[in-house]
Amino acid sequence: MSNVNVDVSNQQVAADKSSKTFCIIGDPVEHSLSPLMHNAAFKYLNLNYSYIAFKVKVNELKESVESLHDINIAGFNVTIPHKVEMTYYVDRLSDEATLAGSVNTVKNEDGIFVGYNTDIYGLMAPIEERISNFEGMEILILGAGGSSRAALVGLSKKKGIKTIFMVNRDQQKLSKVIELGTSLGLNCNPIDYLDQKKLSQISSQSKLIINTTSVGLKNETSLLRDDSMGKESIVFDIIYKPIMTDLLECAKRAHAKLIFGYEMLLNQGYKSFEIWTGMNAPRKVMRKALLGIFGEPN
Repeated sequence: MSNVNVDVSNQQVAADKSSKTFCIIGDPVEHSLSPLMHNAAFKYLNLNYSYIAFKVKVNELKESVESLHDINIAGFNVTIPHKVEMTYYVDRLSDEATLAGSVNTVKNEDGIFVGYNTDIYGLMAPIEERISNFEGMEILILGAGGSSRAALVGLSKKKGIKTIFMVNRDQQKLSKVIELGTSLGLNCNPIDYLDQKKLSQISSQSKLIINTTSVGLKNETSLLRDDSMGKESIVFDIIYKPIMTDLLECAKRAHAKLIFGYEMLLNQGYKSFEIWTGMNAPRKVMRKALLGIFGEPN
């Protein structure tokens, strides 16, 4: 590639037709464990594929996607902060990506970039392992980006949810996500993130709390404290590194049930792998690759 946004000049891309290159783009991206997970799967299945990470800043997305076209990238993942904007730079959207207005997986189909949303499955799979009945449930979602959109699409398929409360610093983004939830038939209500008393009250009565923001990625203090969570709550932080964020530390002290971010990473990764290859993902191999880094959480 000629531009600095996605520079593969130092990456060796084999010329034979069996070789394929995949990547993840985002900012930050240096913490990503997707290369570890996917390269382990490729190696296990003896595929001549490689997966690398590229840092792409907000104002570099268009040029970077064009560069990925130029090198005929086989597919790529999209992470913060590009998931919503990516919908404008693919040639076609899957039904779920259209519904969510967010893309986290792209497949190159004979030069056509098709955008998918595997975050929906990634978010919902670990939730469904713990919750079978959503009747009368109140849910709190932190954030208004691509992952919160995926959460709303997934939750809209569950019957009986009473209310989904949402909080985000950017009120314009929050309004758009509320509109999405409403269009999906959900009862979504915004909360002012500065109103700590109201937020704590809602948090304490919510049976499911999902953090879709990047708060915690750099060990930042969570908006929610342990005294605003109940032991019957399930707290899901999509951040996977560090594995134990401040939010999850607070949830643990409150004796709430935890869902770790690596569970979403794995599940969305399984689906991405299957979209790209048409093969069943070697789930045990991919999970072992990640937990070899983390260690099994307590």
